[in-house]
Amino acid sequence: MKKCLRMLRICGLMAAVMLLSAVSAFAAETDWNASVITVEGMGIPPANAYNAVQARMLARRAAMVDAYRQIAEAVKGVNVDSETTVENMMILSDRTTTRVNALVQGARIVEEYAIPEGGYAVKMQVPLFGVSNSVASAVMERPTKMEAFPPQVPSVAPSTSSISVKVDVTPTVSKLPAEQPKSISLPEGRAAGNFTGLIVDCRGLGLKPVMSPVIKNANGTPIYGYKNLDYDKVISSGMAGYTEDITNSPRAGSNPLVVRAVSLENHNGNPVISVADANRVLMENNVTKFLDKTNVVFVR
Repeated sequence: MKKCLRMLRICGLMAAVMLLSAVSAFAAETDWNASVITVEGMGIPPANAYNAVQARMLARRAAMVDAYRQIAEAVKGVNVDSETTVENMMILSDRTTTRVNALVQGARIVEEYAIPEGGYAVKMQVPLFGVSNSVASAVMERPTKMEAFPPQVPSVAPSTSSISVKVDVTPTVSKLPAEQPKSISLPEGRAAGNFTGLIVDCRGLGLKPVMSPVIKNANGTPIYGYKNLDYDKVISSGMAGYTEDITNSPRAGSNPLVVRAVSLENHNGNPVISVADANRVLMENNVTKFLDKTNVVFVR
């Protein structure tokens, strides 16, 4: 009888291990909309635990070890820019390695609970951006100086058309159906002067989220990048938001300028817009400074 019970216990633990392994394989998530990395570590007690209390404590410890492992892997896989991951930077810099290791150890527990068969789950998070204990503060160095935004290309007139998108900047419990984007006309040779942010529509192009994106014009000139911005602002809130719903872009404000990316560069991390659209963006930014405020959203 005891032998049968022991076999049943072993089978139950093996089933739990298989279940936990399947869950863990899909637990890590980098949410670029919320700017956070979330993992869920899973653990089971050893077969030789003295009692139920010790079994639960050991399962919790195993779950935390699993969560820390997943956090480390997820952080290393984050793209700092279109060509460099955190792991690449750690290989080249002991200082970055020390910071990233401290970030992983400082991961915050947001939820934990016991699961069937004596297992335990621990959910942890680290922010992508934030003044301290974030991926950005661990890997992004302060530039030696800020660079001015480039001038407009004088031989190309700024674009005179865009679309109007109604962005809901005050989240509500029940949202009304979004209004369809409408075409609008912009003044020739001068700024409209009322745009609150920039939305770059990259849908269908396969845009890859990165921490430090660059917007270029079709001539290859960068018009928006890390060195154009205040370092503390970039560390605190990032350079751009990512969304799949063009009407869900509160970072760009209630009246964003919307332009369409014509292509992507550098492993699909950097949007490219037409020279005319780039000139319009720079012209409007001279008035309302939405680029300086990092009020930029990319639609994937």
